[in-house]
Amino acid sequence: MRLPDSVEHLYLDFDGFFASVEQLRDPSLRGRPVGVIPYEGGRTCIIACSREAKARGVKNIMMVDEARRLCRDLVLVPQKPDLYRRAHNALVSEIGSVVPVDQVKSIDELSCRLDERQRSDPARVAADIKQAIRYNIGATVTCSIGFAANRHLAKIAGGTGKPDGLTIWHPSLMPGPLLRVPLEDIPGIGSRMGKRLALAGIASTADLLATQPKQMRALWRNVTGERLWYALHGYAVEAPPTERGMFGHARVLPPDARTLTDARTISRLLLTKAARRVRRAGYYAASLMLWLQCFDRSWFDTLTLPQVNDDQAFLTGLATLWERVNAAVAPKSRVLRVGVTLGDLTPADSRQLDFLLNDDTERQKWERLGMALDRLNLKYGKTVASVGFWQPPPGGNVGGKISFTRIPTAEDFW
Repeated sequence: MRLPDSVEHLYLDFDGFFASVEQLRDPSLRGRPVGVIPYEGGRTCIIACSREAKARGVKNIMMVDEARRLCRDLVLVPQKPDLYRRAHNALVSEIGSVVPVDQVKSIDELSCRLDERQRSDPARVAADIKQAIRYNIGATVTCSIGFAANRHLAKIAGGTGKPDGLTIWHPSLMPGPLLRVPLEDIPGIGSRMGKRLALAGIASTADLLATQPKQMRALWRNVTGERLWYALHGYAVEAPPTERGMFGHARVLPPDARTLTDARTISRLLLTKAARRVRRAGYYAASLMLWLQCFDRSWFDTLTLPQVNDDQAFLTGLATLWERVNAAVAPKSRVLRVGVTLGDLTPADSRQLDFLLNDDTERQKWERLGMALDRLNLKYGKTVASVGFWQPPPGGNVGGKISFTRIPTAEDFW
């Protein structure tokens, strides 16, 4: 495995992305502590907060009541996912004008590979990126940038200089800077893994670096641990490409819509959005999962389907799952969150029909109808036709909510 002798990767992480975009949109919010929330009213939590709020002790996923006690002048702003999607696209374009973007890791993180010229002066690359963002997007949006021999080390480096930082870990300096990073701040080491490492006598980053590759593999119980060992030691490690496993959507219900009836209505809209994504991506799905998070318990179940991608098949399956909900969950249960997932995916060009299921003619009719509805919605840029009713709940954002791991498309907001 190759051991680079120069910085080859850049990792960029935007600071308080959603809150900083809100400050960019509304000048009156600039310099003030801002917390982004899912919806107005009721008991909710902070999805994201600005650097001013973080300086006062406010954290992401903190309940609003607690955040208010820490920061009495906290300004709460309801989420605007489509605004963040457009901001993300604009920022990626600006960064791409300085250095080609290699991978978009999430809506607020990305990585780049450096060419020979850029490797010789990474500080200049970072300055050019920050200048492009400041003058072409806005000064409220800042980012922390890390440079290192591989992507994993660059990510760790960038996290040590927040906010608005620049950290360069040249291979000749390693592992010195890494030894100062707490074990829990290394990506890939969560609380559960931290306990497993502690049982193995590994209590610090220095202890981790002193292990052997096969020992790391045994601790992680798969090749991920061995791959992490090589990444932390500066080798040019590339993660294998991942395959799409499922399409799903979930939504926290507002306080005045937390009944089973409301949850069923929302789940129908979420499923329709997920079905549209399945078709756009060129897949068929053979399983449907519905899950509910109630205040007193959680419930989930999965239904096996033929390989389908049309709304009628999915909605019929959803109705079956809701019959099971009604039989298992108390009628007056309060539902906090509802979600649907379409899984067991098959690429459209690999679909195999079930010869025991003689409904191919009927299925093709529904598939043709689905494609016709998709074309109509695409033409008008919104939902003008659907199978059954289409009435998004107050606040909208069905299928187009804030997502740190997936970049929504314009179609998600129709």
